Amino acid sequence: MLEVITPEGVAFKDGVDTAVLPTVEGEIGILPGHLPLLTMLEPGEITFSQNGQHNSITIDQGFAQILSDKISILTEAAIEVSKIDPSKAAEAMAKAENALKGFKDKEVDATEIERLEAIIRFSLAQQMSKNKHR
Repeated sequence: MLEVITPEGVAFKDGVDTAVLPTVEGEIGILPGHLPLLTMLEPGEITFSQNGQHNSITIDQGFAQILSDKISILTEAAIEVSKIDPSKAAEAMAKAENALKGFKDKEVDATEIERLEAIIRFSLAQQMSKNKHR
């Protein structure tokens, strides 16, 4: 079972045969019966197979917990690669970059800076995933 959870709710939940996760140490493959594991995730792509079909979900940074035959992903954002609109991702990234540039000489709440950096990070991950699957 693979479940991907974001602050907005469950982005994906279904049975999978295998999964590959983008950890801070590099990609790791998860097969049924994997040893328990808790690891940090980098922004990138989770690839998985279901009945011989390969699918992908792009995620922002987060955490993965593997217990028994369940993979739980907690991340700030997630989207299935097939649903990515590259122009929307590029637009969101440009708006966030411009907003950050506007903060140059101003005192800004650190939370707002982190929010904008997260938009840029996730937009870049989406664009890279989409380009990989063209």
